[in-house]
Amino acid sequence: MWLSKNNIVFIHFWLIFLPVTFVNGQNCVLRIQGQVIDEATNAPLPFASLFLENGQKGTMADENGHFEFKDVCPGNTHIRASHLSCEPLQFYLEIKKDTSFTVRMHHHEELMNEVKVHGKYEDQSLENSGTVDQDLIQNKSNQNLADIIQEITGVSVLRTGAGVSKPIVHGMSGNRVAMLNNGVAQAGQQWGNDHAPEIDAFSANHISVLKGVSALQYSGSSLGAVILVEPGHIGDDPHLHGKANYIYQTNGRGHTLNLALEKGGENWAWRLTGTGKKIGDRSSPNYFLNNTGNQEVDASLLVELDKTKLWPKQVYFSTFNSEIGILRGSHIGNLTDLEQSFTRDVPFFTEDKFSYGIDSPKQRVNHQLLKVSTQHRFSRERKLELQYAAQLDHRREYDVRRGVRSDVPALSLNQSNHQFDLKFDQELNTLYFLKTGLTSAFTDNTNQPETGILPLIPDYNSLEEAAFGIVQREKGAWLMEVGGRVHWSTMSVAAISRDLPRRIIHDNLQFLANSLSGGVQWKASSKWSFKANLGYTERPPAINELYSFGLHQGVSSIEIGNPDIQKEKSTKFTLSSDFNLNDKLFIQALAYVNGIRDYIFLQPNPEPMLTIRGAFPVFDYMQTDARLVGFDGLLTYEPIAWLRYVGKVSLLRGQDTKQNNPLIYMPPNNFSHTLTFTFSEGKRFQQNQFTVRWDLVNRQKHYLEGQDFIPPPAAYQLLHVALQTTVFTGKKHLHLAISGDNLLNTVYRDYLNRQRYFADELGRNLSFRVSWEF
Repeated sequence: MWLSKNNIVFIHFWLIFLPVTFVNGQNCVLRIQGQVIDEATNAPLPFASLFLENGQKGTMADENGHFEFKDVCPGNTHIRASHLSCEPLQFYLEIKKDTSFTVRMHHHEELMNEVKVHGKYEDQSLENSGTVDQDLIQNKSNQNLADIIQEITGVSVLRTGAGVSKPIVHGMSGNRVAMLNNGVAQAGQQWGNDHAPEIDAFSANHISVLKGVSALQYSGSSLGAVILVEPGHIGDDPHLHGKANYIYQTNGRGHTLNLALEKGGENWAWRLTGTGKKIGDRSSPNYFLNNTGNQEVDASLLVELDKTKLWPKQVYFSTFNSEIGILRGSHIGNLTDLEQSFTRDVPFFTEDKFSYGIDSPKQRVNHQLLKVSTQHRFSRERKLELQYAAQLDHRREYDVRRGVRSDVPALSLNQSNHQFDLKFDQELNTLYFLKTGLTSAFTDNTNQPETGILPLIPDYNSLEEAAFGIVQREKGAWLMEVGGRVHWSTMSVAAISRDLPRRIIHDNLQFLANSLSGGVQWKASSKWSFKANLGYTERPPAINELYSFGLHQGVSSIEIGNPDIQKEKSTKFTLSSDFNLNDKLFIQALAYVNGIRDYIFLQPNPEPMLTIRGAFPVFDYMQTDARLVGFDGLLTYEPIAWLRYVGKVSLLRGQDTKQNNPLIYMPPNNFSHTLTFTFSEGKRFQQNQFTVRWDLVNRQKHYLEGQDFIPPPAAYQLLHVALQTTVFTGKKHLHLAISGDNLLNTVYRDYLNRQRYFADELGRNLSFRVSWEF
């Protein structure tokens, strides 16, 4: 029997032979024993504290993580576990007999390969991956989802001002990175740099970034990586539990409120979450960034049915609703002012006052997702999964328009999407494991006629069909896997001609994209392992790359697509090594080379364009051959139980091999150093931590003069601190945290922010979090 909380704790029961006697509630003679280990490394966690509510008993594990409770009464109870530098755990337990179990605690969340082998007859990933745990998600949930994912080594962020961000994995972003929300490929208006994932971070128990063979099983384009945003399964605890979170941030005077309720059970269980955000104008160190506020209202419901039957079912619904302001100073009226805006210290339209108001230019996004899934395990060796999902997405973008027309959207798009997935897993014999699947998706994207402006992208329908297969083999110290995916898509487009007189052009496009990948892992010893992966991936061009024509309001630029663009072909090789010394020192290194034929990119046009909507930079979609070479490094050192150092480095160089020029908009080299001090725990105060982090981002020196409207900004350094504690009051927990970002109020601009042409980045921000768990 398996019990879990947040996918962190598993409990395996077995019967210890007892005399055949009747044990009633008064015979408190039972024994509970087990071991506390690190989830990522399986190393024992010595001197962990455990508390048993049944009988109000407490104990401490020994130097090998073993613990024992004696003279325990039968019945239902909760067990609470805590350890230095670990997130406290609480889980439900039914005590009927002597019981033994293992507690897995989240101790090394920074490790890149934390997506571990889940057990026999389950998928085993060879590729280095990373995970963000629930505690970190909730501490940073006032931020954008991509900013949270950035905590994983090798992930950067592509920003559009203060309110919009998208993840970059090994130099790949946007259409090249697939985002899955609870197992469903996120379908929305994701083709733009200013289109952030429409997912509430509070709905996730953990976020994972996968690369390599295992990514082939997921829908969506995965030229860069697959990002899994997962709510986690609900346990069997029949009691109602919940958590209320409130975060206040000083920069933007923002308020974030979340409430999550959960009730488990053996046959059915449910979890309900709701989130509200209201953030006003952000500020740089020297001035307000006017019209950069945002507000958001989200909710999700997860229901698990027939959990103990042959066909357990899951129903998931989420709604995401946001309004995001775009920096007013990024929309310029004439060419002269546009040229000046690139060199001004203070953007145009800057006012020395704060406001929660959101005026044009702005965005409004509504996204609904409904998922129904079931699975059937024929035996321990065979499992079938079925899943259907429907999504509705409505995006409206508002420009500064004359008269009262600013309330009329300049872009209004409705998209509906239907997806069906079938997966089958089987162990072929003791050495081989097979995973196969089929995917079908239909998308209808329609412009609404209310705008009175030619649409940026045309109306279109698309049908996608895909099939994949992955084979894994484990023998001794070797683990090997190979996989392939075939993706066929057709797109029917109704575009408006670019020349006069205007007319409707109907195009029917078909693409066949193949992906192949293979990997091998060798465990040289218990301390050292090596992994290698070679993959070939094809990606068809997206609708914006083919047909964009007009003002892309969110990024304050005019984008021009190219109907002749062909699919991208990527060949990527990665080599990584993990070293573990006595569970105190961890060194992880990953090097990669990615050669992409017909690489699609946005090329700045040196001549800006003056339109009736203002003057804007112009970008053209182009193709070339490219090579990306990079390195990710991670070092974790824990010399003593209360001190941990984490160092990260990400290096990347992108080259246009056709023109022998640098690729623009590649993440610059960056470094991060983090010290975490954990203080001794008391009966009431636990998980007492103080963290200091120093980030260094270099100037992007791999750049050709005149390649962009302005040169890459200077290097910068940022200091961040955080202090947190957990107060236990009976069965309730109170989490308190305060953090400071850009504590020194550094003035800087980020190369990966499209608004860097007009304004500085955010200044100092203090965040205060209170979380009540009951």
